[in-house]
Order: sequence, then C-alpha cells, then structure tokens
Amino acid sequence: MTTSSGDTVLDRVLRILSAFDANRRQLSVTDLAHLADIPQATAYRLVAKLSNEDILTRYPDGTIGLGMRLWELAARSSPAVSLRTAAMPFLDDVQAIFRQHTQLSVLDDHEVLVVERLSSRNSVVNQATVATRMPIHTVSMGLVQLAFQPPHVIDEYFLAHPKAAEMTYPSSGHITKTLAQIRQEGFAMLDGMLDDGTTGAAVPVFNTLRGKNRTAIAAISVVIPEDFEQRGAVIPVLMAASRGLSRALHPLPDVE
Repeated sequence: MTTSSGDTVLDRVLRILSAFDANRRQLSVTDLAHLADIPQATAYRLVAKLSNEDILTRYPDGTIGLGMRLWELAARSSPAVSLRTAAMPFLDDVQAIFRQHTQLSVLDDHEVLVVERLSSRNSVVNQATVATRMPIHTVSMGLVQLAFQPPHVIDEYFLAHPKAAEMTYPSSGHITKTLAQIRQEGFAMLDGMLDDGTTGAAVPVFNTLRGKNRTAIAAISVVIPEDFEQRGAVIPVLMAASRGLSRALHPLPDVE
C-alpha cells in the first residue's frame, strides 16, 4: 500500500523502528514522527498497531521503545545468531585470558555491527556495545574486515565515504597502506582509534579455511590499555580463536 506521499506503510514502519538506537532507547510519539518523517497522526496510529503486536512497547511515562517480540523474532532467524552461537566458546576463552572487552562484529551496509561483547568490571573504556554500528574506517575491527574484502568492495566503500579514502593513521599511514599492512600481517592493532590510552586489536574470521581469496565474514577483537602487560600475547590468542571459529563454521571434510 502506497501513501499519498509516495512511500509505503512498510517504509514508514521501518523508519519508526530505525529511529531507535543505543542513545535513543525511548522516544515520544512526537519525536518518532519527526525522526521517521511522517505526520504525527500517522505516527500515533502506527505506534498503536505496533504496540498491540509487542513490536513496540509503551512505557508508563508515555514514551515508546522497541518491544520484546521484535527481539524474539530477530533471535529466531537472524544469521548473526548462528554466528554468535558458534563464536561464544572462543569469545569466552579470549575474555577469560585478558579480562578486557572481547567483541564479535560483522560488516553490514558499509558499517561495523557489533554482534556480541564480553566485558569485565575493570575493563578499559570502550564505546562499542551490542548492536552498536560504527564507520568501518574508525575501528580496528572494521579495518581488519575491510582489508579482506574483494577490491571492488573496498572501492565501493571509498566511493560512498570519500573522507575514509583520505584517512591516515599514526602507526601505519594512509588507509590504503594500512589495509595493505593488515592483509600482509593478518591482523589490525591500532592505538587511540576512539579513546586515548586504548588499543583495538582485531583479526578476521574467514569464509573458508583455505585459499588465497578468502573473504572476512566477521572479526574477533579486544580493546585493551595501550600499556597492557599481555599486549604481545593478544594477536596469537585472537588468531587461535579465529581459526577455531572458522573450523566450527566451515569444518573440513573427513579424509579416508
């Protein structure tokens, strides 16, 4: 069904749902109407219908948030759920060793999407939380996945984000040089990307165990203090976890 403005009801519902993020967990209907760019009367009507189905929930103060049924539906069928389930033993191992933020992320629509994060009470500051999205070129877990994409994917990202194509990093220089270094070394380890005094270290999880043209389908990463005592052990531990996850996702056939 197309509305008088030319968009569909589904378009409007998707814009309502997309209005919520980590910093906007509860919104008034007026704010939803503004953020979704729909008339306020329409927003009230759609919010009422979505609330009746528990896709949205209405709080006692009148604000609106995402409902439990939306989470339930996503948890049943999202490809990220299978990836997270397979990754959890390996993430647990990494987090148990370093007791710092340990993350699993994927690339989605030119952004990094955090699928899981494990933390300890005394972990260093970290801006990434579960379901957080970040520009790929601003975090090590994004760069390590971008480095292991086909060339046309990298070109498309730079075309869509021209500022990214101009990025330089203190330890590795221009972004193209940085990506080449990541491909050569097999990991990304960059200081102070988002917060001073922190280091993001990440390794790719590949779509296959063998072959020269492997593509990264995810990344396992940690955020540690720059002066972390176990810094030298971080990459070997992450690589072991990545290999384990890749084997779990793509087991090799039995050889008779």
